[in-house]
Amino acid sequence: MEAPHPMDRLVCGDVGFGKTEIAIRAAFKAVANGKQAAILVPTTILALQHFKTFTSRLKDFPCNVDYINRFKTNKQIKETLSKVADGKVDIIIGTHRLLSKDVKFKDLGIMIIDEEQKFGVTSKEKLRALRINVDTLTLTATPIPRTLHFSLMGARDLSIMSTPPPNRQAVNTELHVFNDKLIQEAIQFELDRGGQVFFIHNRVNDLPQLGGLIQTLVPKARIGIAHGQLDGDQLEDVMLNFINGEKDVLVATTIIEAGLDIPNANTIIINHAHMFGLSDLHQMRGRVGRSNKKAFCYLLSPPLSTLTSEARKRLSAIEEFSDLGSGFNIAMRDLDIRGSGNLLGAEQSGFIAEIGFEMYHKILDEAIQELKSDEFKDLFKDEKERPFVTFTQVDTDLELYIPDDYVTNITERYNLYTELSKIEDEAQLKTFENALKDRFGPVPKPVKTMLHVLRLQWVAKQLGFEKLSYKKGTLRGYFIADKQSKFFDSTMFNKILLFAQIHPRLCNLKEVKDSLRIAFDGLNTVDEAVEMLELVVR
Repeated sequence: MEAPHPMDRLVCGDVGFGKTEIAIRAAFKAVANGKQAAILVPTTILALQHFKTFTSRLKDFPCNVDYINRFKTNKQIKETLSKVADGKVDIIIGTHRLLSKDVKFKDLGIMIIDEEQKFGVTSKEKLRALRINVDTLTLTATPIPRTLHFSLMGARDLSIMSTPPPNRQAVNTELHVFNDKLIQEAIQFELDRGGQVFFIHNRVNDLPQLGGLIQTLVPKARIGIAHGQLDGDQLEDVMLNFINGEKDVLVATTIIEAGLDIPNANTIIINHAHMFGLSDLHQMRGRVGRSNKKAFCYLLSPPLSTLTSEARKRLSAIEEFSDLGSGFNIAMRDLDIRGSGNLLGAEQSGFIAEIGFEMYHKILDEAIQELKSDEFKDLFKDEKERPFVTFTQVDTDLELYIPDDYVTNITERYNLYTELSKIEDEAQLKTFENALKDRFGPVPKPVKTMLHVLRLQWVAKQLGFEKLSYKKGTLRGYFIADKQSKFFDSTMFNKILLFAQIHPRLCNLKEVKDSLRIAFDGLNTVDEAVEMLELVVR
């Protein structure tokens, strides 16, 4: 937070690992330095709970904490917002209401986004407008693929909390078909040891019926029903009753999934688990097991054979990753199942199937470099000069491949192609060739030709060729298409012009379809082509 540029950090910590603690400390640091802190949360219940947590933790300090959510009247919200604008409220906690146009801050220092995966891209764009010069701390157990990809590629800072609180045990996760006997035994076991139970079902209309079923199965259980359509006071009463231990079973929608901390609730039953996303399942499972008691999570779904392959993958992932600190692994698996989404658009997940990941990154890098050297060149004055051509496309009628009978394993062949594409100089190429000889025997002709063509590509890149064609003994090099490029004033281009003037029989320089081309005839092998281009470079 003390760095000269605004912080943009993603904290990925598993459910119950203490992300709220980090939020409290970050907000307090901002307030201690005379700034305001805003905490954005996805649900009204969580706003209330955070308000209580922050108030109790900071009661001994001169720090004003307030919150806004739909339980408050318009008059109360207006009063709170005017205090925020005057700087009388130091920490404001709120739901999406904080993104409204009428919310003005006197001096905002830090924006903390809790449960980031619950906000859509539109909300995040509004936040981005708010936070150009504001520190941002994003807290999540399972980042959406797009956010995770941002952090993995270095566009945002990433911190991972991987140490569980002391005496914390992993939640025992089991997958079952809906079963009265299982529900009865699970609830009875939890009540017998003095605990409480969550029963999650995401259709408001069915909740009373399910509450009645549980009452029939476990007559002693005291049941509460919670969902987002209740008015503020009713919902607050139900939640407080449950938190205070006056209700044993809370039959609820996913309204309880974000951040609630009730240490005495250690069994959760999730109905229609196949209808939820990976991060939802992980978040809901995180509502239990928040003390040193062994906790249980039962996922109820139709038989696996009737589900889509994606639903099966999600359920097997949540069952597989039930260890402590597995939120990051779940997010990685989600990235795997759904794809990484759109970097600048609104899609938060999706595959770049048409062009492939490597190609996407290459195009992205080229676009970034182009902006650096063009529109934003004043900002990147200190960066070293980039080569005029970053990649030369080679078009040839030669056979360039690793034969199946030389390297039989398809994955191994793919890895060798990838390794070859990263080689940048002669020494690395020799090492690669020796390693091939050592592992697979004498190098066959198509592979040797491929290595020579790579050398040809390097020299062509030096000469400023965007494209190179070598067919039937004729080598053609096509220069940069941009006529305004500084390349045409460079010493390298002057060398090429001089060579063309001195050796008119060896080469032919002319303009073809708006681009400049140089051609060399009578080159029977790739070696001869490489030697000819090296002669030009000298």
